[in-house]
Amino acid sequence: MTKKVMLLASGGLDSTTVAFTLHAEGMDVSPLFFDYGQHCVEIEWSRVNEVLPADMNRPERVDISGLFRGSKSRLINEADLWQDDVRDDDLYIPYRTLLFYAAAAARAQTLGILEVYTGFINSNHAKEIDCTAEFMNKLDGLTDAVGPVRFTSPFRFSSKTEVAREAVRLGVPIGRTFSCQASSKLPCGACPNCVERLGALRQTGLL
Repeated sequence: MTKKVMLLASGGLDSTTVAFTLHAEGMDVSPLFFDYGQHCVEIEWSRVNEVLPADMNRPERVDISGLFRGSKSRLINEADLWQDDVRDDDLYIPYRTLLFYAAAAARAQTLGILEVYTGFINSNHAKEIDCTAEFMNKLDGLTDAVGPVRFTSPFRFSSKTEVAREAVRLGVPIGRTFSCQASSKLPCGACPNCVERLGALRQTGLL
C-alpha cells in the first residue's frame, strides 16, 4: 500500500525539494499551504501550485491569517524597499512554527495521515527561537507525547547548498520557487532568505 504523508508546502526551494524527494520515493503526498497573512501569499500560492510535481495531489490552502492581524512584522506588513530599512528582527512572527506544527498535526490526523514532512533546514539566519534546532528537537518531543502524528524534516541538519544540490539532482524547477521575505512580487536579493539562497546557488554552480 502506498504510504500517505502530508507536506508543509510553501513554494520555496526547501519544501519543494522535499516534495520531489517524497514523489521519487512513491509516496502519496498531501501538500498543505498556510495563508498566515504574509504579504507574498498570492505569489507563494501561485508558485506552490506551479512547482510541485505535476501528478502530485494539489495543495490545500488553510487560512490562519486572522491570528496575525495587526502584526508589525515585515513578513505581514510589507516594507517599501526604496525607503524602509528592514532588519532581521523586523521579520519575526511570534509562535509561527509552533502554530504550523499544531495546525498541520490537527489537519493530518483529521485526514487519517500520521506523518508530516517539512522543509525546515539548518539555516544560518534562524535567529528566532522557534526556528532553532534546539526548539525543533523539543517540539518533536512534545508532539510525540500528545498524539500519533509525527514530523520529519529531512534537511534539518543540511545547509541550503546541500538542499540546492539535491534539488538539481531531482530536477526541481529551482528558478520558479519563491522564498523572498521582503517583497511580495519579485525577490529582493537582500533579505536573509534571498542572501542564503543566492549563496547556495553560487556554490552549486547555478549562478
